[in-house]
Amino acid sequence: MQFLAHLPLQVGIVSVFFCQNDPGMCDDWDATAGGNRAFLFNINGNLAQAAVPAEHETLLGAITALRLHPADVPTEERVLGRVGGEPGWLQGDETPDCPSCTTAMAFTAELQEGYDFAASANFGGGGRGYVFTCRPCDEAAFLWQR
Repeated sequence: MQFLAHLPLQVGIVSVFFCQNDPGMCDDWDATAGGNRAFLFNINGNLAQAAVPAEHETLLGAITALRLHPADVPTEERVLGRVGGEPGWLQGDETPDCPSCTTAMAFTAELQEGYDFAASANFGGGGRGYVFTCRPCDEAAFLWQR
């Protein structure tokens, strides 16, 4: 799985990963099919920053930003999504249920593909990614739509 995003939020730190095999080989648009994964880490835990791998491509130079909802940055700034508010569904509501308690998860962040082809996420061409969390269970989920 490819690392997609690290989101330091009030609910904790969410790390998002998704499948980058041949397109169509993973159901990476589905929050529960296994083609993507999000982890919610409690900020009170013992977290340490990981070292950048010494080899292989990381694309860490393509750092981007999210805006808070409501917008807290000028509209001319290039941001790749937002934190908070309501999801801007492209195909209809697909809010996942928490795998632990089975209640609907809370919308946390919306991600866009990106401006640089070499480092952008592949959400099917013009798609959006959606991050959800269940704070009581320390669970997170990710899906995308196009």
